[in-house]
Amino acid sequence: MMLTCLKETGVEGPEDFPGRTLGVWFFGNEYPFLSWMSKLGLPTDGSDKGVTVLKQGFNVDPLIQKQADCISTMTYNEYWQVIDAGITEDQIKVFKYEDQGVATLEDGLYVLEDNLKDPAFVDKMARFVSASMKGWEYAKANPEEAANIILENDATGAQTEKHQIRMMKEIGKLLGDASGKLDEAAYQRTVDSLLSGGSDPVITKKPEGAWTHVVTDKASM
Repeated sequence: MMLTCLKETGVEGPEDFPGRTLGVWFFGNEYPFLSWMSKLGLPTDGSDKGVTVLKQGFNVDPLIQKQADCISTMTYNEYWQVIDAGITEDQIKVFKYEDQGVATLEDGLYVLEDNLKDPAFVDKMARFVSASMKGWEYAKANPEEAANIILENDATGAQTEKHQIRMMKEIGKLLGDASGKLDEAAYQRTVDSLLSGGSDPVITKKPEGAWTHVVTDKASM
């Protein structure tokens, strides 16, 4: 996840955010943004010393239409929509949430804790994780084939081969060792970020027993 800004607005660093309009996704995506603004000491009330938050749809229109100085993008999707709109890479400035120390975990696999007491259930989940990661590794090695599978199953007709291949290649960069194992450092950073909301944190205490390696350890055996 990134904040992508037009250089022509004069935004070169976080110190240039005050007085700017920033496009932000909600439905949970606002939490790392709010944590970042809290870390920078910037209010999000639209004041001169703070920033104005534009509730952004899942598109890049606010940047293209100059409604916002910066918008939310993903490295594998919306960023490239900006490029496809005719804006060149040297015309934009990006801020990766991970580089700012406020990135939060997103998609994950979740189970009911009591089910982990059942060895048969753990075995089934381990085989599922192994198969899933094997699929991701294959898709990474064969992005064109993976893209075509998506296109064959796209009932909307809205997807393009070029975009799907590009997305797969970018996702491939995020796979790491492709074990499916939770990165404990990323988990802790997420907790710290959600705790750091000043007077209005997303969570008020550190979770206990919220994650496990039981399934992925079994999958690696």
